[in-house]
Amino acid sequence: MIELRHLKTLSALRDAGSLVEAAERVHLTQSALSHQIKDLEDRLSCSLFIRKTKPICFTSAGQRLLTLADEILPMIRNTERDIARLAGGEAGRLNLCIECHSCFDWLMPTIDHFRQHWPEVELDLSSGFSFQPLPALARGDLDLVITSDPEARTGITYIPLFTYESRLAISKQHRLMARRYIHPEDLAQETLITYPVEHQRLDIFNHFLDAADVEPATIRTAELTVMMLQLVASGRGVAALPNWALHEYIQRDYIASRPLGEKGVWCTLYAAIRDDQKDAEFMVDFLNTAKDVSFRNLTGIKTA
Repeated sequence: MIELRHLKTLSALRDAGSLVEAAERVHLTQSALSHQIKDLEDRLSCSLFIRKTKPICFTSAGQRLLTLADEILPMIRNTERDIARLAGGEAGRLNLCIECHSCFDWLMPTIDHFRQHWPEVELDLSSGFSFQPLPALARGDLDLVITSDPEARTGITYIPLFTYESRLAISKQHRLMARRYIHPEDLAQETLITYPVEHQRLDIFNHFLDAADVEPATIRTAELTVMMLQLVASGRGVAALPNWALHEYIQRDYIASRPLGEKGVWCTLYAAIRDDQKDAEFMVDFLNTAKDVSFRNLTGIKTA
């Protein structure tokens, strides 16, 4: 009566909060997903969630099935990992590099989870602030690079992880609080706080300022997201950061944020890997774990 696909669908629906996003995560059309849920409800003779609620509110029966999903799905994933290791796919090296510190919000839980299941894989992590990570990946010095700025390179594959919105963080007293969204010209007289990397590796320049030929009045750098937001909160400047990195601070009423442009600036985060490693069992599992952890823990992201 209850199939694995049903548990995966309900889990995706809970994590996504909407039918549209859940359908994308399980690779179904919205119509097919709705039909699958209705079919399960007919089999069980009860509703699983309350329609037209946001976020989705599950019934007692729906909650019970989610509890089952949380028990069964990890067991299946663990068994698949064990079989892969028994088949000889456990040995390897995974040297990672990230291009922004805001990725730590989801990457560290991913690494913790990965280490538990692949203890034999040698794992290391570095920041891409002081060197060019993609050439290092192509040379073999790195094995995976987290980036939102893919470059076409022979032998490199980009795996989309998720899509996020880049928003402008401002203080609660900032003049731009009166704006519904930010125009590029609004930043011409602002101090922009960024990570210490080249402009071409920053979303706000690539997807917002450069097209309008606008430069901020001043640029100030900081390596840590928390330091950037402390400077923003104290009125020392503004910063463009992913929506998930701003969520906690906005919830605490520490700062405010505004979309970049009327439609917002949406970007995709990728895992760049070499073609010769894209089928390695531990690499496939790391990427799947990264997606699962991200969608479970981050607010405001979408399926790429």
